[in-house]
Amino acid sequence: MNLSESQKKYLRGLGHQLKPVITVGDTGLSGSVLREFVSTISHHELIKVRFRVADRESRNAMIDELCRQGSGNLIQRIGNVALIYRPDSDEQRIRLP
Repeated sequence: MNLSESQKKYLRGLGHQLKPVITVGDTGLSGSVLREFVSTISHHELIKVRFRVADRESRNAMIDELCRQGSGNLIQRIGNVALIYRPDSDEQRIRLP
């Protein structure tokens, strides 16, 4: 899904108050982490994920892989936290401008 800059800005505003709900450690993206991500983003549509990885390149690769496998859109990445959006196919809770 391609989002315009105004839609991303709107989602960043909504995500500002959110706390990270999933933490990915040094072991990386396991099957259980992916299942938890899919379950959580299906329920909330917009979530923050914290990555506890020292290497910037591996962190960015994990974020890209999580978005690819979970069909999410990376909205913002600040430090070790990524804001990811995926609209619910049945009932969209967040109405984009």
